[in-house]
Amino acid sequence: MRATATPSLTSGLLTDVGRQRQGGVNQDAALALDLPQGGLYAVADGMGGHAAGELAANLALDALSQQYLDGRGTPPARLAEAVQSANVAVLRHAVGEYVGMGTTLLAALIDRGAALIAHVGDSRAYLLRGGELHRLTEDHSWVAEQVRLGHMTEAEARDHQWRSVVSNALGGEERVRLEMFGLPLRSGDRLLLCSDGLSSIVTDQELLLLLSRPLEPEATARVLVNAANDGGGPDNITALIIDVQREGRLPTYPLPLRREDGPVYVDVLLSTQRGNSLLTYLLLMIAYFTLLGIMLVPERRALIGLLGTAALVGLLVWQRAQATQRASHILKHPSAALNLAAAPAEKSLSSTRP
Repeated sequence: MRATATPSLTSGLLTDVGRQRQGGVNQDAALALDLPQGGLYAVADGMGGHAAGELAANLALDALSQQYLDGRGTPPARLAEAVQSANVAVLRHAVGEYVGMGTTLLAALIDRGAALIAHVGDSRAYLLRGGELHRLTEDHSWVAEQVRLGHMTEAEARDHQWRSVVSNALGGEERVRLEMFGLPLRSGDRLLLCSDGLSSIVTDQELLLLLSRPLEPEATARVLVNAANDGGGPDNITALIIDVQREGRLPTYPLPLRREDGPVYVDVLLSTQRGNSLLTYLLLMIAYFTLLGIMLVPERRALIGLLGTAALVGLLVWQRAQATQRASHILKHPSAALNLAAAPAEKSLSSTRP
């Protein structure tokens, strides 16, 4: 599914069956949906057999987009509810020949000057910023857990026989477990959402070099898919690129914080989001009492207006500082930034040029 990007964003996506999948069925799916102040982007990697995996991935993206568009409340709450709706859509169809089907889901909601990431499974999100590549998500898989515990290296995990076994997916239970967090965006940022058919074949160092090329998003997606196929193409491959052309102002709601305890049930996440709406109420209260004061004490309206404006500006500046601090923490976790100086030579990737 595809829609035209807004002027402040450009995007490109490509999904490919790979070179070793029997039957030519692509169980990956991708979404790029234009929104008035940004866009909703997602990648799903289905599982449970050819027909079941393809169905699960497409069901999830259809439900995600429809629920988000129909939803109410703040964008973080709407996004979490949309992921839960996608989970229910997959679960309800997992009967008969489709028993056991499921899908990963990785969604990026761009809202003005921020990105909200919602994550279930082992599809990955990366951010290229200022010549450095940051991996934003941790895989929900047994192999990834062994790496986090120090029982396995990244190199060993890449070749492990269980590397594709996820510990969390849509369609597994009634309430979805997910991770969700937000970060401010800057002009020049490039986001990559991809299935494990790309990230398990092309290393982070190679991704850094390929994403750093001065190509449009569509061409970059093609380069990445070619690189995965050149590496054997053992799985379906999906790459979705989003380029931020202009930096927007931050939303008025607090950006969700990354939790250290990994994925949590959606109702826990929604409860946290309702608690985070305090800042919005404070802003509205300040505006309300400022206007009330101006009406009740008109002879002091200049002073009251000045104090109210100062309070609003101060609160917004504090919010932006907090968001910047949280973003710096997100970019240090789960992986340290890679930069071009530490990446392998470009000549080793010459076969992947379009």
